[in-house]
Amino acid sequence: MPYITTSDGTEIYYTEQGAGQPVLLSHGWPLSSDAWQVELKLFADAGYRVIAHDRRGHGRSSKTYTGNDMDTYARDLAELVETLDLKELVVVGHSTGGGEVVRYAAQHGKGRVTKVITAGAVPPIMVKSDENPEGTPIEAFDGIRAGVLKDRSQFYKDLSESFYGANRDGAEVSQGAKDDFWRQGMLVNLAAAYDCVKAFSETDQTADLQAIDVPMLIAHGDDDQIVPIAAAAEKSVKLVKNGTLKVYPGAPHGIYGAYQDALDQDILAFIKG
Repeated sequence: MPYITTSDGTEIYYTEQGAGQPVLLSHGWPLSSDAWQVELKLFADAGYRVIAHDRRGHGRSSKTYTGNDMDTYARDLAELVETLDLKELVVVGHSTGGGEVVRYAAQHGKGRVTKVITAGAVPPIMVKSDENPEGTPIEAFDGIRAGVLKDRSQFYKDLSESFYGANRDGAEVSQGAKDDFWRQGMLVNLAAAYDCVKAFSETDQTADLQAIDVPMLIAHGDDDQIVPIAAAAEKSVKLVKNGTLKVYPGAPHGIYGAYQDALDQDILAFIKG
C-alpha cells in the first residue's frame, strides 16, 4: 500500500485512481479515505487523478499520540502534496477535512492550489463564544470526548444516526452506511480521536479563509446536525474573496444518497468551470 513518511516520522496512507488534473480529498472525523470511495471512482472516470489520504491516527495511517491538531494535519497534507508534486491542484474537504484543506490552502498551497471545495466544513470555528453566538456550546464537545473515552464503539453507532440524518422522519439511510461509519471510526486510535475533537471545534480559521484567493465552493446541507450551517458555511462565504455558497435543502452532515449525487455533480461542474 502507498505511504509517505512525514518529517516527524508519521506514516500517512493514501490511495489514488485515474490520471489528469489532481483532485485531493480530505475526510471527516472519525472516518478515513474509505469515505471517498464513490468519489475516487466517479472523479477518476471524469478524467481526474484523484487522491485520498487517511489523516494521522485514522484509517491505515500511524496511530499517533502527538500532532493531532489542525496545523499538523495541514503540514502532513503539504508533505503529501510535495512528495507527489501535485500542481494545478483542487482540494476537497468534508467536515474536519474541510478545515484541513482550508488551512493547507491558506498556509501551504500557494502556487499549487487552484480551487478549494468544502462540504459540511468546520470553519471558521465551531465552538460557541461571545464572538460566535451561533456556535455549538463547549459542553457538546466535552460530551463527544466523554463518549469516545467511555465506549467509543457504541458512541460511533449512536453518532451515525444524526451524522446521516437517520433520525429524521422519512430518512432512507441504509444500515450498511451506518455500519461503515462505525467500521471506519473503530480504526482511529483513541488518543487521535479524542484530540481531534479540540482540533475541529476550537481551531479559529477566520484568517485562513481570508487568505484564500482562489475560487472556493462552500457546500452545506441545511439540516446538518453536526456542523450547523449558520456557524459555518454562512459565515465562511463572507470571509473568502471568491466564494460560492451552495445550500442543499434537507441534507444532513454525512455525504450520502441524493445529497451525494447532487454534491458530486456540483463538484465536477465547479472543477471544470
